[in-house]
Amino acid sequence: MKKIAVVLSGCGVFDGSEIHEATLTLLALSKNELEYECFAPDKEQYHVINHLTNEVSKEKRNILVESARIARGKIKPLSELHASDYNGVIFPGGHGAAKNLSSFGYATDNYEVDNEVARVIIEFHESRKPIAALCIAPVLIAKVLGGKLTIGNDKSTADKLTKLGANHIDKDYNEVAIDEKNLIITNPCYMLADNIYKVYTGVQVTVEAMMGLIKK
Repeated sequence: MKKIAVVLSGCGVFDGSEIHEATLTLLALSKNELEYECFAPDKEQYHVINHLTNEVSKEKRNILVESARIARGKIKPLSELHASDYNGVIFPGGHGAAKNLSSFGYATDNYEVDNEVARVIIEFHESRKPIAALCIAPVLIAKVLGGKLTIGNDKSTADKLTKLGANHIDKDYNEVAIDEKNLIITNPCYMLADNIYKVYTGVQVTVEAMMGLIKK
């Protein structure tokens, strides 16, 4: 059975992984008979947002501990993820991708990608294994690899990625951008989708595209 790594960034759309996108990723992988394992950085998240009031909280939370909520405790530190053990990797979206896995959410003009995240992306790229990113998570790929990708049709964000050397392509919620040269698959998810079913549609086509690249 093919095995896919899923990289989470916390638990909650405003300060971690988008829970719908993360959960539907696991569902789509399972539906397509792909084994998966979850990973997250073992470090403090950028900040904590009260998801009821959308206000910043003074508390501190750990990304790995929070991500374990989604993974039902079955999760490992990102430092233990190596491309040699998996057939592909997926990065669900959510503000955590832009705040915890990178600094895009607060330093968009000159943002950086977490060192462990960059290492994972480079390892999978050099191993010729597919890399998928959902929603805002393609900013991680754009910074590390460039390549052909999509975040939907938001011109402001797309322009920032284009300046990094990425080739942005407008796509709808149910479409994927596939970079066959670099084995990158991206889908807008909640950048465009306005309900959970549309998100699942995008996640499913992403997983299907990944399976196609793995077969090659």
